[in-house]
Amino acid sequence: MIKYHPDNAFLQSFATGDLPASLAAAASIHCEMCSSCAQTVQSYTKQAATDGFSALDSRTENAEACSYRSMSSMDAMIEQITKDEEQDMASENQSKTIQVQGKQFELPRALVNIPLGKWSSLGRLSRSRLGMNDGDIRASLLLMEADGGVPEHTHKGFELTLILEGHFKDEFDDYGPGDFLMLDSNHTHNPQTDTGCLCYTVSNDAQHFTKGFNRLVNPLGYFIY
Repeated sequence: MIKYHPDNAFLQSFATGDLPASLAAAASIHCEMCSSCAQTVQSYTKQAATDGFSALDSRTENAEACSYRSMSSMDAMIEQITKDEEQDMASENQSKTIQVQGKQFELPRALVNIPLGKWSSLGRLSRSRLGMNDGDIRASLLLMEADGGVPEHTHKGFELTLILEGHFKDEFDDYGPGDFLMLDSNHTHNPQTDTGCLCYTVSNDAQHFTKGFNRLVNPLGYFIY
């Protein structure tokens, strides 16, 4: 069961097209895995369409003469927009499987057409950068192999983690597929996995390691970023 979800403001920004591509992909992936958030996005999409057409109608001259036609057209277009949204989320025609460290993973539909960079490995961590042009915001696939993890760290910017397959735990909870975590400099944690975990991550700065010897290897934070 998914325990952690994007907040409503994030979902509304996704519905109205106001998120950078990497964050929009995270919202789309989560909605593939969470029917409740998918329904929330559909509601926001329909409301945004209604508001847009209402604003257009308010500027239309001779509104009384064409009100019935405008309303009929508006209703039809809103219905089509929300229908297309449902079809996009329900469609399962596209699929793509990747192989990392001898294991196969099926990518979410939102990532099927996005270029994947070469996989780089360090210890039990493997990372592939996704080809999105979001400036300082970087999106990656991050694989933590079984009995691996990331040393205790905080975040110089924000870090979004969306679990695609597997589980990991930290000082606060256990997380599984679909869980959506948004952390920043107020959070310090030490993710560990017993069975392995593939995540979609988005960040706008490197991680900063906070304990013992790990403080001497903070370049690892740039490997993950």
